[in-house]
Amino acid sequence: MATPEFVLSLREKIGTAPLPLVGVTAVVFKDEKVLLGKRADNGAWQCVSGIVDPGEEPADAAVRECREEAGIDVRAVRLALIQQLPRTTYANGDQVDYLDLVFRCDWVTGDPFPADGELTEVGWYGLGELTEVDPAHVRKIALAVAEDDPASFSGGR
Repeated sequence: MATPEFVLSLREKIGTAPLPLVGVTAVVFKDEKVLLGKRADNGAWQCVSGIVDPGEEPADAAVRECREEAGIDVRAVRLALIQQLPRTTYANGDQVDYLDLVFRCDWVTGDPFPADGELTEVGWYGLGELTEVDPAHVRKIALAVAEDDPASFSGGR
């Protein structure tokens, strides 16, 4: 599901005006590999991300997004980063100010696949294979690794 119903409902009232939303990014690890997906809308390689639904716990949103987008079950382990992202303006003119909550997650079960069409490819990648990953997501991955073993992160780009 690309745009949640509550956002579409708000857009009917405010048009394309800036909308503050809480988003989540799930940095998922299985053994020594991280889950990455190629976005269908812009072709960027990144971690699973999405919007927190009204009344939903952010960690639960990260788990839900992994199930919806990549078809896997994960466990949110800890919060790795809270950041305000620069304003996003979509092709249709909609403007969004995302507060991004980044969660370190561990894989529980399932083989990743592009489950809902938001990703065209998804899979497990070694930390040294991050050359095509959006630099902002490389930073998120580094911070998710940081408390585990800072020396194990090679930095990608």
